[in-house]
Amino acid sequence: MLLTLIGAIVIGVSLGLLGSGGSILTVPLLTYVVERPPKVAIAESLLIVGGIALAGVWRQQRAGLVAWQKVVSFGLPSMVGTYLGAQLSQYFSGLAQLVLFAIIMLLASRFMLKPVNVAASNDVSLAKLVPAAVVVGMIAGLVGVGGGFLIVPALLALGGVSMRQAVGTSLAIIVMQSVVGFGKYLYLFSQLGELPFDFQLITLMVVIGAAGSLFGAKLGGRLPQQQLKKGFGVMLIVMGSFIFLSSLHTLYFVEVSV
Repeated sequence: MLLTLIGAIVIGVSLGLLGSGGSILTVPLLTYVVERPPKVAIAESLLIVGGIALAGVWRQQRAGLVAWQKVVSFGLPSMVGTYLGAQLSQYFSGLAQLVLFAIIMLLASRFMLKPVNVAASNDVSLAKLVPAAVVVGMIAGLVGVGGGFLIVPALLALGGVSMRQAVGTSLAIIVMQSVVGFGKYLYLFSQLGELPFDFQLITLMVVIGAAGSLFGAKLGGRLPQQQLKKGFGVMLIVMGSFIFLSSLHTLYFVEVSV
């Protein structure tokens, strides 16, 4: 339980600092520490990260760092994508979703390690922003990743916002994705006659993570964002490699036993 609480704090701090990293940390924590089934962990991570992000939005809004126009233009298409991704999840096993999750983590490390050019406001194009939002949403729905590590670079490159605005705006979009994604997973499980979610654990992690998020937001204005992103990118490579190899190992022995 101690590791779970520490993990919840780290998840919250990551969201507060970078507007991303929540689900990338939550899914492995639920899968390998709490030992939740992969598909359940992916669904629960959406609700946990959404709840933590909601607390972060409150603070970022007070600081005037949420670009609500971008929340609407990016968030609504991403909700559609999240619904579609969650719908597709029923055709994948939990282990297959973990493999995809690990691959996305490894790809995401590129966004963290490589600086993103900030677009000027007059370069903002809905024709580019909307498709990007749908793709990010589909990834969120399929593998439970809130998408902050993709949302922030997309907003910087296509949305014409500053880094600090991208962080606050990303949190609001993550909330929107999480509501739709978890709602769809809840429906899919109910259709199977199951309700496997541990809402007591979810609530505890949201409360602890929300406190971490507020702390992370305070630190965000004092610490160098590019160095933080690079450090997080290295962590993505390490964790993504571990999950990928571990999932492939499990898949191999499942096939052999069959």
